[in-house]
Amino acid sequence: MLQNNARLKSLIDKLWQNFWEGGIANPLTAIEQITYLIFMKRLDDLEAKRERDAEFTGEKYVSRFAGKFNIPGSNESIDKTELRWSVFKHKPADEMLMHVQMKVFPFLKDLNGETSPFTKHMANAVFIMPKASLLVSAIHIVEDIFKEIEKDATEGGHAFQDIQGDVYEMLLSEIATAGKNGQFRTPRHIIKLMAELVAPQLGQRIADPACGTGGFLLGAYQYILTDLVRKRDPAKLSKDEDGFERAAISAVLTQKVKTILDQSFVGYDIDTTMVRLGLMNMMMHGIDEPKIDYKDTLSKSYNEDSQFDIIMANPPFTGNIDKSDINEGLKLPTTKTELLFVERIFNMLKMGGTAAVIVPSGLIQNSGKAFEALRKLIIEKAELKAVIAVPSGAFKPYAGVSTAILIFTKGGETNQVWFYDMQADGYSLDDKRNKITESDLPDIIEKYHQRTSAESAGDRKLKYFSVPKKEIVENNYDLNLSTYKEEVYEEVVYEKPEVIFGKLETIEADIQKGLAELKEFV
Repeated sequence: MLQNNARLKSLIDKLWQNFWEGGIANPLTAIEQITYLIFMKRLDDLEAKRERDAEFTGEKYVSRFAGKFNIPGSNESIDKTELRWSVFKHKPADEMLMHVQMKVFPFLKDLNGETSPFTKHMANAVFIMPKASLLVSAIHIVEDIFKEIEKDATEGGHAFQDIQGDVYEMLLSEIATAGKNGQFRTPRHIIKLMAELVAPQLGQRIADPACGTGGFLLGAYQYILTDLVRKRDPAKLSKDEDGFERAAISAVLTQKVKTILDQSFVGYDIDTTMVRLGLMNMMMHGIDEPKIDYKDTLSKSYNEDSQFDIIMANPPFTGNIDKSDINEGLKLPTTKTELLFVERIFNMLKMGGTAAVIVPSGLIQNSGKAFEALRKLIIEKAELKAVIAVPSGAFKPYAGVSTAILIFTKGGETNQVWFYDMQADGYSLDDKRNKITESDLPDIIEKYHQRTSAESAGDRKLKYFSVPKKEIVENNYDLNLSTYKEEVYEEVVYEKPEVIFGKLETIEADIQKGLAELKEFV
């Protein structure tokens, strides 16, 4: 797939460099501007394909570029064909910059109609391009990127939509710093792991209360489509760079499936830029009308409890919310967001719904009243299925925090909790995060699905074992793996002092002999 396409990587690097040199140094701002250009190109290509298909089949199709567009702030209107990428890219540089800023971009903002989330969240979006030369060079590079995508799709047999989405994911991966409330982008292989563990199915409602760029929603989306292929034609599956089975999404994306999926995913975030990027990310992957909205799911304004079958999330860790604004449904005696988000996720689940959530290690072992109350909630009011300890380097370069993945089903009964001590995730645990051969991820998936409800706890010297609920309760609901794991110590046998001294004396004698021989040559 894309990760092995050096040409695409170099084009994306070149695009970044051009924006940097052009005066747009903020990665989020650059991503937004690049995204708008990719959207303009994608929209034109998509409409051209639909027009050709309609002509071939004889069906009637009204293009988005048919008719006139009334330019905001003026009495002027323009033929929508003038707003097509294939048309405006030929204009002289200065004329093109004004045309895109004043006509094409306003048209893009209003693309899905007044009632769509996309149009609502694009209302305050701004097209920032400091100079015409930057726009011209960026357009040329985007053209080259799409040519490479088409080539990869044709020669490599990959679905165009998949690769296009992967290009967008590569752009998003440039956000390499933690956000202002401890948000950071979850690595894709960790998202894929969590999707494999909760196994979302077609028709289920899936949510993320702090969705950022929509990574978890897309992880669930791609798992569902791959699972459909696995059930219908497993020969079409192939392993990706992380060892996960994956299928081209176009293989099963019929209109019926697409209609169901368009209603399946819901995301919220309190950062308007992230909401826009999340919407575009979903649209890039084939969901035309994504449901990602600007909302603080911890505040009084949120009221969608007991609505979802699956929740996958990596909520912000280091934040506090104003006590007066905390939703009445959140009962924990705390203002800490990492605790309140897990309670929020519990409340959002339907009875029988399952969550996979990344939490900081403090949440699973801290002795504070609110911490213990939360752990008690997910053990007594849900079936806590698993606690997977994640090595602290897994989130570098964004953060070096130690975390765990909790998997629980609302309304179930906890009899015992399955623990796994992840030691390798397939990448080096330093800032470089280079690919390595060692990975516990396939083993985690296999052992998780093989675990039983038997009272046999297993060998606690291994990476994985189960702990009875009674023992966890006796430990004040402590979920820290090291509390229950039996460490294996190797006995080291030291030589007796007289033997060590004898060896040292022999070494000293050899040195003296060597020095004496050297003196003979002086």
